[in-house]
Amino acid sequence: MQVTSALATWLSLPAQTPVPVTPAPSPSCAKASDLCQWIYDQTGNSWLASGSYYLLTKPLTVILIVLIALIIRYLLNRTIARLVRSTSEGSVPAILKPLKSRLPNSITDATSLFPERRRQRAEAIGSVLRSFTTATVFSIAALMILGEIGVNVAPLIASAGIVGVALGFGAQSLVKDLIAGLFMLLEDQYGVGDVVDLGEASGTVEAVGLRITTIRDGRGVLWYIRNGEIVRVGNKSQGWAMVVVDVPIGFADVEQAAAVLRDAAAGLAGDAEYADDLIEPPAVLGVEQITVDGAVLRTTVKTTSDAQWRLGRELRRRLTDALAAAGISGQLSAGRVYVRPPVAPFGEGTDAGNRRTT
Repeated sequence: MQVTSALATWLSLPAQTPVPVTPAPSPSCAKASDLCQWIYDQTGNSWLASGSYYLLTKPLTVILIVLIALIIRYLLNRTIARLVRSTSEGSVPAILKPLKSRLPNSITDATSLFPERRRQRAEAIGSVLRSFTTATVFSIAALMILGEIGVNVAPLIASAGIVGVALGFGAQSLVKDLIAGLFMLLEDQYGVGDVVDLGEASGTVEAVGLRITTIRDGRGVLWYIRNGEIVRVGNKSQGWAMVVVDVPIGFADVEQAAAVLRDAAAGLAGDAEYADDLIEPPAVLGVEQITVDGAVLRTTVKTTSDAQWRLGRELRRRLTDALAAAGISGQLSAGRVYVRPPVAPFGEGTDAGNRRTT
């Protein structure tokens, strides 16, 4: 009976609710950072673990991105500087050189390629490449940093693409000019001091830029030409030049006149003042054409590009003096006879009546 009463008493007691065990809070960055999880495991402090993620992990990641960007930019700029230096010194591989830099040594020496011009061209190309490299590397680094600090870069990339398309449509001429100027520098089509023919304008190049080329013509007019509008370039200052002189001899003896011209050309070749400007001695080719005024003999001489005008004037002077001394110039006839209609005597015809009336 006592056991039964004790059991009844125990069953009549209210049930006790077990006390729940509250788990320790875990840091919000435990799954995002190994460092955060390690600090939490060591200290059990979620606040300290979360703070380490935002105060250590993120700043260190940003600093690492900046350092890598600076190192990559330094290496690329150093490579560009070495290329510029080797180009200035003329030690670029032959396949990368412009055509005129690959000429045989005899022609190269005669054309007097100026190292200063090659250096300026190389520095201009190097400046463009360094600017492009800096903009590209830092743009990528900036996007990576924005992604690390929680900024969604997808809209930025999409916006940049839209802006690029808009600029492509709105600034086509500017982009065309810049690309044409860059390829002009790479190919060394012309430089400051060259005498060029660009179609509408011809003269001496005074300034070369990525967008504009400045030319001074023979009358002193300064022309500003956009590089994108240049379709063809005739450079009279690269390599060698051929001076062509056509001399009329009338109906004189061709062999005699040719002999006189050869002697005059040989005198020019033997002159020490002009010997360094000649690549090949002058040659009298013979009769170039026959007109109503008689025969025309052609004389040519191969010279350096910068001496072609001075040497051409001297050759013309010597040929003219030689023909005059041989008496051939005196045999030249007028060759042109203009027949005028007969004039009516005064008092006859319409003109006379008009003159009398007035």
